[in-house]
Amino acid sequence: MIDYTKEELVELIRKHPEKFSEWKGEQDDIDLSEVDFSGISLAEIDFSDVDLNSSSFADCSLSFVNFSNTDLTSVDFTRSKVLECDFSDALLTGADCSYAEMTYCNFSDADMAGCILSETDLSNSDLTAAININASRYDEDTVWPDDDLMPEDFDGTGHKDLSSLQDDEEDTASSDW
Repeated sequence: MIDYTKEELVELIRKHPEKFSEWKGEQDDIDLSEVDFSGISLAEIDFSDVDLNSSSFADCSLSFVNFSNTDLTSVDFTRSKVLECDFSDALLTGADCSYAEMTYCNFSDADMAGCILSETDLSNSDLTAAININASRYDEDTVWPDDDLMPEDFDGTGHKDLSSLQDDEEDTASSDW
């Protein structure tokens, strides 16, 4: 069994995704936390059950990537194009998806508490069984899927505008003077 450094794994994923999948099948735990994948294109990669905590996929193009049951806590997906990816049972707490296109994705049982969805395009993504979607942070420019792909109890009209949160903090700070 080959032991790879995180840097070697990133190269393996970029250049030989099939070899990564083969290697992954022989592993118990894979730690790719705090890895920078920024700006690369990935297709048909299996990241299921991988620890990607605090990694960056900023400005990436991701298609058909399996993130099921993956720790995506505080992961950076800003400005990424994410197409038909599986986030089922993933932990997306604190993930930043600002300005991303996350279309045709599956978020079944994904925990989205604190997930930042500012100006995120979620068109045609399935959020019906997403957990804590009401505890995510979004604004009026967030593009939601049709109602039949949203949880029944979700009301996007009472959005949490990130700029108003910042304004409130500034008002509080200036009133202390």
